[in-house]
Amino acid sequence: MCAIELSSYQPSYSLRELADRFGATVAGDSETRIEGVQSLREAGAGQLSFVAGSRHREEALASGASALIVPPSLDDLPFPLLVHANPYLLFARISQLFQEPPRLNEGIHPTAHVSDEAEIGPDVRIGPLAHVGPGSRIGDGTIVFGTAYIGAQVRIGSDCVLHPGVTILDRCVIGDRVIIHGGTVIGSDGFGYAQDEQGRHFKIPQRGIVQIDDDVEIGANCSIDRAMFDRTWIRKGTKIDNLVQIAHNVVIGEHCILVGQVGISGSTRLGRNVMLGGQVGLSDHLEIGDGVRIGAKSGVGRSIKAGQEVIGIPAMPKKEFFKSMVNIQRLSRYREEIKELQERVKKLETRLNREEP
Repeated sequence: MCAIELSSYQPSYSLRELADRFGATVAGDSETRIEGVQSLREAGAGQLSFVAGSRHREEALASGASALIVPPSLDDLPFPLLVHANPYLLFARISQLFQEPPRLNEGIHPTAHVSDEAEIGPDVRIGPLAHVGPGSRIGDGTIVFGTAYIGAQVRIGSDCVLHPGVTILDRCVIGDRVIIHGGTVIGSDGFGYAQDEQGRHFKIPQRGIVQIDDDVEIGANCSIDRAMFDRTWIRKGTKIDNLVQIAHNVVIGEHCILVGQVGISGSTRLGRNVMLGGQVGLSDHLEIGDGVRIGAKSGVGRSIKAGQEVIGIPAMPKKEFFKSMVNIQRLSRYREEIKELQERVKKLETRLNREEP
């Protein structure tokens, strides 16, 4: 059996070490030891928490944390402090130091099927019932949990994590430090059909690949379709939530955020730092510019220029949307006013008719 390793992973850092590492300032005892991170309410001895702003001052004062991360405006709190302009970002970066590494024994589990033609790098871990096809290559330090499926001629970089049930189909390319959560399928066929005169649908072969660049994280139960030709491309640093559908030949730019249940139709291209709220739907062949933000549940049927914030169905500029919502909320009042005006007009018409000779 492939026994789970019992972890003895117990890191400890002084506030001074953390401040030097991440560019923060220490207020109070710089030798305070930190052995973990926790919320303000739940934190105890040896743990670090954060305070985003002044509205959380009272909650911070009641915390049992050994130290806090605070903005400069809260550097008077009676705790050992790490002072930073962006407490939430600093907390995220420090939290990574205390993240336990995935628990999987070294080497390849005897029940895994790894082709003799596959190339497995040093310190790769492959769990029970995983499959690695011929011609595939897995880089140094990558972890493949049990029941993951890697097809033929797949390229996977170094220090990746493939969680249970991940499927990566033939010829797809995965960069370094990519995390893919359970149930996600990379490289399923794009949805492409041609219709004849009788309405029958004929499948168009999907001959391309999916390419996922470095430092991408993909949530559970996502589908990223291979391209008809060339590639569907997820560029570096992008983070994708659960239950997201990305169609063939889509290009997602660097450092984008796609929240749960987003759907993107074929050949649409997103620029850098685009943010899509939950359940956003994008039509095909669109160009979404750098820095665009699209609110939850929006339906987008036309391209959007860089820097815009839109929301709604159909999506419109954010300010216009909220003006429309205000007017919608006033409709019942408008209805009564229109009804009253109609009655007044009717009375005036009646009076004028009586006055006619």
